[in-house]
Amino acid sequence: MATKQFKAESKRLLDLMINSIYTHKEIFLRELISNASDAVDKLYFRSLTDDSVTLKKKDFCIRLSLDKDARTITVSDNGIGMTKDELEKNLGTIAHSGSLGFKQENADNAKVDIIGQFGVGFYSAFMVAAKVTVISRAYGSSEAWQWESKGAEGYTITPCEKNTAGTDVILVVKEDEGEEHYSEFLDENRLVGIVKKYSDYIRWPIKMMRQKSRMIEGTDKDAEGHYKTPEYEDYTEDETLNSMVPIWKRDKKKVSDQEYADFYQKKFGDWEAPARVIQSKTEGTATYTALLFIPSHAPYNYYTKEYEKGLQLYASGVLIMDKCADLLPDYFSFVKGLVDSQDLSLNISREMLQHDSQLRLIRSTLERKIKNELASWMKNDREKYDAFFKAFGLQLKVGCYADFGAHKDVLQDLLLFHSAKQDKLISLKEYVDAMAEGQKYIYYAAGDSTERLGKLPTAERVLDKGYDVLFLTDDVDEFALQMMRTYSDKEFRNIGGDDLGLESDEEKEALKQQNEEHKALFDAMKEALGDKVAAVQMTRSLKGHPVCLTSQGALSIEMEKVLNSMPAQEEKVHSRKVLEVNGEHPVFKALEAVFNADDKEKLSDYTELLYDQALLIEGLPLEDPVAYANLVCKLMQ
Repeated sequence: MATKQFKAESKRLLDLMINSIYTHKEIFLRELISNASDAVDKLYFRSLTDDSVTLKKKDFCIRLSLDKDARTITVSDNGIGMTKDELEKNLGTIAHSGSLGFKQENADNAKVDIIGQFGVGFYSAFMVAAKVTVISRAYGSSEAWQWESKGAEGYTITPCEKNTAGTDVILVVKEDEGEEHYSEFLDENRLVGIVKKYSDYIRWPIKMMRQKSRMIEGTDKDAEGHYKTPEYEDYTEDETLNSMVPIWKRDKKKVSDQEYADFYQKKFGDWEAPARVIQSKTEGTATYTALLFIPSHAPYNYYTKEYEKGLQLYASGVLIMDKCADLLPDYFSFVKGLVDSQDLSLNISREMLQHDSQLRLIRSTLERKIKNELASWMKNDREKYDAFFKAFGLQLKVGCYADFGAHKDVLQDLLLFHSAKQDKLISLKEYVDAMAEGQKYIYYAAGDSTERLGKLPTAERVLDKGYDVLFLTDDVDEFALQMMRTYSDKEFRNIGGDDLGLESDEEKEALKQQNEEHKALFDAMKEALGDKVAAVQMTRSLKGHPVCLTSQGALSIEMEKVLNSMPAQEEKVHSRKVLEVNGEHPVFKALEAVFNADDKEKLSDYTELLYDQALLIEGLPLEDPVAYANLVCKLMQ
């Protein structure tokens, strides 16, 4: 019979289909199985209203078979089948989808859930096949037809024999060439793995006769009853390769915690059960089911560039994307799981999702669901939430800071910080609820550890006032709070800042007078330090300590440390440091004495020594440790 040319497209289009549209060659099996599933769906749907269809639901299946010697892979179904005209229309015209037409004709019937939309998936077979043969017999017809093609050259349609209704798609796999190892698809285990990966939740059983081996009973012992190496025999078994009913479509009341844990650990390769399981089912504008998991621990590469966020994306039980990053905001990137939707706007390859309002709606709904689940977790099981926060809290704080604080309203009530008074993690709401009468601000201190922060002289005054201090130990903490600016109308104040709001008007006026009274001394000390400080002044923030460093402006001393530690920070930043001196400490009397004695050298030495001590208290490195050591020895002589 003469070869017919494809009606719709040229050789260039088919080459594009084969070489460009699909990212992975293994996709061909997913597409052929999805087509077979659609064919079975159509006949099953017909059986609901047509008594002439004698097949019952349990009779339907898809069969996969392999012949290594002939280099063939066959995908068979006992579905609706195709007439000659339908073969011509569906396979002779690229991008004509019979499934899409069927779906549109039955759009009002909720039982119709057809996978195919574009009519191009079949042609993915040519990525691995040198020749494709389709043998089909329409249900209710006595004729069978064979469609055959080697690619863009065209196709033939001839009559043939087939005993039952349905379709067989037979692929002759290409020979290996260069780096293309097509023979991998002739490996039974490889095909089974592809089915499990992409088509595990196709609703019809996918069966395959598999070669297996078993021990011959009684051959593991000799005549005297001693154990010996047993003998084995090969046999074939008709195995169902897919699970069919996904765990997320089962009634969650009938799924045990252990079943969820087993599914999570196997699906996402974790050695530990998840800390929390979140299920979400939405119908309406975007109909989907989501099964989400919060891990019990952070993956080893979680806080690195190598970590890939994203949820598995299914369309009617068929895996479309292994990691769809667009379904999760970065601050919830620790969430693992999947989304299964019936009406996603897929592109032609079914590998990527169109960026449309539907996707944004799913993402927005998932974001609210995750946020509400975390808030409920914090309220009802605080111990486990605290453990979660120690693993992933840094990501929430980064999210609060990112995008100029655009997400702070979503995240601020999920954050925890260490309370100096309670010596445990508390939320911002818990801090505000426990604020002392008359307290105006939320006080915090930023540094390397809670132990060191607890010893800061500036913390002593705030705590003595009866006010709590939040200890921030992650680099991003202070940046996040500055981006938030306030919480519950309470401004955040760094205890290392120049205005803690602790003094009364009378105290402020008295301090101002003291600074004016000792202005000459402080000017001399400032001159000795040069550009190291912006000012030297009296303080009321200290009790038993002689000196401390504070900062003026938005850039704190701790933020200076963090920014300058970054590899990409070529030009160092400097906070406006202020050396504050305790006028009630004996050291101040010594400073006054050398100043009044006009001993400029000793005053300079004292000032340098006090400045270096203040640096050490703040956890900052000494600019010249040797000079510091020599200065101590000089003053001791």
